[in-house]
Amino acid sequence: MFSLNVPLPGRVGRLAADLHPELSRFERIRDRHTLVAKRFDTDLDPDADSLPRLRERLRPLLREAAPGPLDLRITGLDCFADPPRGTGPVLYLAVESPGLASLHRRLCDSFGVVAGIEGDDYVPHVTLARGGRIEDARDVVERREIDPVSWTADELRVWDSRYREAAARIPLR
Repeated sequence: MFSLNVPLPGRVGRLAADLHPELSRFERIRDRHTLVAKRFDTDLDPDADSLPRLRERLRPLLREAAPGPLDLRITGLDCFADPPRGTGPVLYLAVESPGLASLHRRLCDSFGVVAGIEGDDYVPHVTLARGGRIEDARDVVERREIDPVSWTADELRVWDSRYREAAARIPLR
């Protein structure tokens, strides 16, 4: 399955590493950090399983929907108590970006909405850890403050979850 991801700066990885002692309370700690702009699902769109077709549809759409780089900002920690997929709770870095939110809506219009996690339910975030006690997640959110991290993304990456790697890079102009 493919997704369209926003590249993260090294500062986000360092922030996650700094938070590692807090994450030991959770069942699983993410070692790779991602920011998903859109998931592609073959039940919603037949091009979702073809990298060449997906890439060719994305290029003109991104030129129109994101005519330039995206400004993004990590603003703090938060959690999903009961996520629609996988085990909870999920502890994450909250991301604000009006440009990303707008782009996500356009991508959903073209490729469909994955129920429960996209469209109106979309919350831009970087997952740090999941599983365990909701009390632990809330404790970290309430107790731990982080310095905001701002960056500009000048490309997006098509992520192939089968191989856990970027399969294509698409510049934002």
